[in-house]
Amino acid sequence: MNETYIANFLAYLEVDLNYADNTIVTYQHALDKFSTYFKKDILKITSKEIDNYLKTLNDLAPASLANNISALRAFYNYLCKTEKLASNPCDSIKQPKLAAKLPVYLTIEEIDNLLDIPIENAYDARNKALLELMYGTGLRISEVVSLKMSNVDFEDCIVRVVGKGSKERIVPINDYALKALRDYLDNYRPALLIKGPINEIFVNNHGTLMTRQGVFKMLKNECLKHHITKNVGPHTLRHTFATHLLQNGADLRVIQELLGHSDISTTQIYTHLSNEQLKNDYFEYHPRK
Repeated sequence: MNETYIANFLAYLEVDLNYADNTIVTYQHALDKFSTYFKKDILKITSKEIDNYLKTLNDLAPASLANNISALRAFYNYLCKTEKLASNPCDSIKQPKLAAKLPVYLTIEEIDNLLDIPIENAYDARNKALLELMYGTGLRISEVVSLKMSNVDFEDCIVRVVGKGSKERIVPINDYALKALRDYLDNYRPALLIKGPINEIFVNNHGTLMTRQGVFKMLKNECLKHHITKNVGPHTLRHTFATHLLQNGADLRVIQELLGHSDISTTQIYTHLSNEQLKNDYFEYHPRK
């Protein structure tokens, strides 16, 4: 029965709440581990038992422990919502305090270096178009790989994006990204469609849509080729997009809208990045540092 409860909960996250795939996988792993540990009816596990279980996870990093607690709390909320339980046994459990961690971003010199991709084949054209688009719009990786031809308006220079919670937003595209995207679509993408037409813009070597893992691997390879040593992932380009906008005077509310953040507090991390850069520049360039 526990497996059924967990499966129904994960389906609820995917279908009803439109949770990201990564979050669903993380929750599934946490709940499977939890269920295996107890080997008893999940509905009969008490708050004290859950608290004792979490103490066995003390070797985990605080962020991983927090993810486990979030998974359990959300799961038991679902059981209450579906009237399997009257109250949530995780209500009294506190999340661990997480140290504020500033996201990694690339400097203008680093991003110029990364995007300087000589076009020698269809994969070069695709990679340049994809990375120019991500840096030029700040789209999430899930938004990029699901982007369809109909989402891009070349005449108005915009892209229509369906983000978290199925919320649609409109993001402008700069000339660099438009040029790279047009070149890829007109001159190189047809050669990649070895299995016939697909609606998604970015195609892998099998002729199907690129996955998030495929983009991550491609980006790592491009960083290696361009001698970029920072730990860069697809989200780094989103951080870089927002940070460069802020550094060049963009309003925080505008950045919030472009990123699709529902809460301005999520966007405020970039003010910390900007302040950190100011401090670094001060100590690097002030004559009496």
